[in-house]
Amino acid sequence: MDLKKLHREYGQSIWLDYIRRHLLQSGEFARLVREDGIRGVTSNPSIFEKAITESSDYGPALERLEKNKDATASAIYEHLAVEDLQQAAAILRPVYDESDRRDGYVSMEVSPYLAHDTRATIDEATRLWSKVDRDNLMIKVPGTPEGIPAIRRLTSQGINVNVTLLFSRTVCHQAAEAYMDGLETLTADGGDLRRIASVASMFVSRLDVLVDPMLEARAQAAPVAEQARLRSLVGKVAIANAKLAYQDWKELCRGARWQALAARGARVQRLLWASTGTKDPRFSDVLYVEALIGPDTVDTIPPATLDAFRDHGKAESRLEDNIDDARQVLAALARTGIPIDDLTARLLHDGVGKFSAAFDSLLGSIEKKRDGVLKSALDRMGYRLPPPLDAAVKATLEDWRTAGKQRRLWARDPSLWTGRDENRWLDWLDIVDKEQNSTQALTAFAIEAQRDFVHAVVLGMGGSSLCPDVLARTFRSIDGWPELYVLDSTDPAQIRAMEMRLDLRKTLFIVSSKSGTTLEPNILKDYFYNRVCQAVGESQAAKHFVVVTDPGSALQKVAEEQKLAQVFSGVSGIGGRYSALSNFGMVPAAIMGVDVPRFLDRTSIMVHACASCVPPDQNPGALLGSILGTSARSGRDKVTLVASPGVAHLGAWLEQLLAESTGKEGKGIIPIDREPLGAPDVYGSDRLFAYLRLDNAPDAAQDAAVLALEKAGQPVVRIALCDPHDIGQEFFRWEIATSVAGAILGINPFDQPDVEASKVAARQLTDAYERSGALPRESPFFQDGALALFADERNDVMLEQTAGSDKTLHGYLRAHLDRLGPGDYFALLAFVERNDAHDRQLQRMRLMVRDARRVATCAGFGPRFLHSTGQAYKGGPNSGVFLQLTCDDSQDLKVPDYRATFGVVKAAQARGDLRVLAQRGRRIMRVHLGADVRRGLGV
Repeated sequence: MDLKKLHREYGQSIWLDYIRRHLLQSGEFARLVREDGIRGVTSNPSIFEKAITESSDYGPALERLEKNKDATASAIYEHLAVEDLQQAAAILRPVYDESDRRDGYVSMEVSPYLAHDTRATIDEATRLWSKVDRDNLMIKVPGTPEGIPAIRRLTSQGINVNVTLLFSRTVCHQAAEAYMDGLETLTADGGDLRRIASVASMFVSRLDVLVDPMLEARAQAAPVAEQARLRSLVGKVAIANAKLAYQDWKELCRGARWQALAARGARVQRLLWASTGTKDPRFSDVLYVEALIGPDTVDTIPPATLDAFRDHGKAESRLEDNIDDARQVLAALARTGIPIDDLTARLLHDGVGKFSAAFDSLLGSIEKKRDGVLKSALDRMGYRLPPPLDAAVKATLEDWRTAGKQRRLWARDPSLWTGRDENRWLDWLDIVDKEQNSTQALTAFAIEAQRDFVHAVVLGMGGSSLCPDVLARTFRSIDGWPELYVLDSTDPAQIRAMEMRLDLRKTLFIVSSKSGTTLEPNILKDYFYNRVCQAVGESQAAKHFVVVTDPGSALQKVAEEQKLAQVFSGVSGIGGRYSALSNFGMVPAAIMGVDVPRFLDRTSIMVHACASCVPPDQNPGALLGSILGTSARSGRDKVTLVASPGVAHLGAWLEQLLAESTGKEGKGIIPIDREPLGAPDVYGSDRLFAYLRLDNAPDAAQDAAVLALEKAGQPVVRIALCDPHDIGQEFFRWEIATSVAGAILGINPFDQPDVEASKVAARQLTDAYERSGALPRESPFFQDGALALFADERNDVMLEQTAGSDKTLHGYLRAHLDRLGPGDYFALLAFVERNDAHDRQLQRMRLMVRDARRVATCAGFGPRFLHSTGQAYKGGPNSGVFLQLTCDDSQDLKVPDYRATFGVVKAAQARGDLRVLAQRGRRIMRVHLGADVRRGLGV
């Protein structure tokens, strides 16, 4: 929508809650002012911290300032901030002049360390006002008891004040009174009231972030008749509070005191809505923006929310709608025993603490920059490409720059890809900000789990399980917290092995399914719920289960019916493989003891580095995506993932992201994970190597092997991670990169049509079993004892012809491998228990093929791979030669309330996968190993 409409038709000014040097110097901020009607800008220490530490924007200025060894980190920050604000003030000056000083302001914060010191706040604000020396500056002063008299004094001196961290209607009124006091003193001293302006910044969504978990907790403990009433308040308190604050403001403006000041030319202190990004994924991402549109107000909006509102926001004047309802909401809240004054006082206290912590982090980061310890997100990535590929990548980057494609990505423009529904699946772009503002409830639940459980198990599949699996294997067991496991298999032996590890009386199960209809987590939940009932009794079993699922899913309904311990909501606009930084990843992370606020704070640096205003060649995500997409388009479509041992398990998540996102329409990137590095001569010209190196635990042999590949002319991308907490940054970097690569390849990176095809085929087989008690008969084309070979008719004929007279197992295997050619890859699809012994045998087999045939190799366990690389195998380029491995289950397990067993489900999944691969014209053979899997693999 046309953002200018908000000011033109509804009288609301939009300010940008964001600043960084490149935004100003690139012309992007001027464009936002010109095209979107941005009428001001706000900043805070957290925004500056991310801008300074994650980018190279400030490199030259820092080098210059750091030559003065006596300069403190605080002085360096201030110098950089003042330069940025002066430049922003110059860009906004025409708005300031055209609006007769109503808009066109920049804001600079008094040090949060001074929030409880009136005298120091006044002195600091006065000094900053003089140093910035711009009429269109506002000094931000918090609405603390000590800040209110400072506002009065600064206003009387003719200094524009932005009163920040307001949550309470009472304190809003105090801020307005202080402003009027100051204006009266100013006019008594002969000052010109027309030259001064002020805003009162009321922080909105943070109130819901605090109160909603309290309401949910009360609802769970309340009688059934009360639950709906309590839940009806969720997501409504903050808007109600803001609407009534606006009514208070209107009443004040009608008063004789203000009318006398207005007659002398005074400008009203407008309410400014801050913290208007939606934090709860159950609600619209533009909820607070749309609800608070009204005249004589300001809304300061972060870039992601601005992009979302531009894309699908609706402009209507709603600020004065349903005022009686707003009063009833606050009255109902009071009746619950949650006093709103206590909430707002707590939010003010926490807000000052957060700003102080951000300032600590900012100054610490500057010190690290000074010492050369901290590198930007871009500095931690390097690459070396063969000259033709390097030239092609540079051309791609230039195309993205000139066409503004990074801006289109953040604006959720589906025409960047295929023009279908891609814009529906981009809510991961701002999920980090939302999660950062909702960690309080998550942390509280995790502390309860820490008290009651020693184990936690994620029951999921694909996007809902791979991020927790990476975190569990990377951070391992954290002292004092439940040990986290992930079960994403229908193999009976693997399920039994997991159960043997657990004390069910002390185990929390996290049932994780975005749709709520995914087969594997649902039947695993039924199985373990039954087992926990046997261990602790049916009345206590529900306390051992939490659910992560999208709002309104079938799984949520089941959880509510069974009164499971907690339901954590996913985000409908995030596909499973992009959900790592949402509750699907962060709930298990918190429960296992990961410091989620720290993890997300580190991750937000990468989010900032990949922002829409950062040019592609300086944008870590866009740069990587341009390399990936251009390489694949140039024939180097096998991305070999190399990782330091400490972060090696990240490869499994990357494997799914790349394969499931890009492998479709005969195109795609084939990720090669966990293939040990070999000498340069075993690789063809279809490879791109991505090396994720852990700086605090390097592997000398790995370094040498990667260097040898570079020297041999292979393309290599190097990414440095400071420590495992940087994994969150890689989640986001690679999500951006995959989206960019998808655009370059001309595909939709957010759907997975062939995964659905395999699910349908498996469901048809299990349905047949439910009806008849048996799977349809099948006949091998070769059998030798327990070993049997299966293929579809076309592959069967081809194998017979290729094998010639050698009609033995090895003859058929050799014939199958002879179908490999230059640019092909070999994939082992093993529907057997995933354990170390089987994994070693699969690794041995793939290396034998790689070294003998000089092709890329993959190895995955089923049904796990069906939800990741399975999409690329069926929908990507027809360059795969597949060997499926199945087995008999020596001891099966029953699925509660099903005729089928877990073994039958696994067999149906394997046969369904074989069927779809054959239908797609893939080169596929199946080897059935019998019951002795280790012996069968060793043949």
